[in-house]
Amino acid sequence: MDYGVREPTRLGRTRIPDGRLLGWAEWGPADGTPVLLCPGAATSRWLGFGGDVLGPAGVRLISVDRPGLGASDPAPGRSLTDWAADIRHLLRERALHAPSAVGFSQGAPFALALAVDGLVSAVAVVSGSDELAHPRFAHSLPPQMREMVDAVAADAEAAEASFAGFGSADRLWDLVITTSTGADRAVYTDPVFQRAFRRAMDEAFSQGPAGYARDTVLAMGRWPFDPARIPVPVDLWYGQQDTSPVHSPDLGESLARMIPTATRHLLPAAGGSLLWTHAEAVLRTLLAHVR
Repeated sequence: MDYGVREPTRLGRTRIPDGRLLGWAEWGPADGTPVLLCPGAATSRWLGFGGDVLGPAGVRLISVDRPGLGASDPAPGRSLTDWAADIRHLLRERALHAPSAVGFSQGAPFALALAVDGLVSAVAVVSGSDELAHPRFAHSLPPQMREMVDAVAADAEAAEASFAGFGSADRLWDLVITTSTGADRAVYTDPVFQRAFRRAMDEAFSQGPAGYARDTVLAMGRWPFDPARIPVPVDLWYGQQDTSPVHSPDLGESLARMIPTATRHLLPAAGGSLLWTHAEAVLRTLLAHVR
């Protein structure tokens, strides 16, 4: 089956004012409507989505490696606020005007941080990680997630070192496969998809595990922004068959209540891989906000 995975059309790195380089990949027409992709955990710019619909939809998809992953230089101690500042510079340097954003899995808080800063015109959160450290999840997290959240709250530096010790492409691949439903495993282990997914993971760890570890600390801690302040449309996409412990424990239900501009889409037959199984619907809904 074709899950819309394609080789990037364009690859590059952009220097921002502090001298660091941010790596990026693009798909779709160069003059298309810009959509920024904030990838999931432990992946990089190499894994896009919707390759079969980007051209007809007129979408220029741009995936940006977060600092320390893939082709982006590290920024030790970075925050979600720093990420928004990096993207502000990237947008200016590359003349990307009024993009929208897609945040997949652990990329969700990074996409929402861009919305809070007014850098994007709309956001699609797909199988997104929620603010797991928020008190509303105090009694609903699986034990392993509760331990990770508590570890970050108690000593973020020690937790980051622990995550770095665990982080590798092989271990994260095994975690994805063992925590997925059969339907999601069918997507992830499709030969074409698996090759692209594993390549993205291998590149994510090409500088070592520090970038992954920092991302995980940010994902497991409190967000430095109030979701209620997000001024742009936010579509929350979740599959009812999603069993990943790192995504939203209530499949976005409480997050939809916290974001006044949010619309929740709960797909009964979909799983965590819906970015690739329902790419056209995600993009069509996103574009309706910005065109």
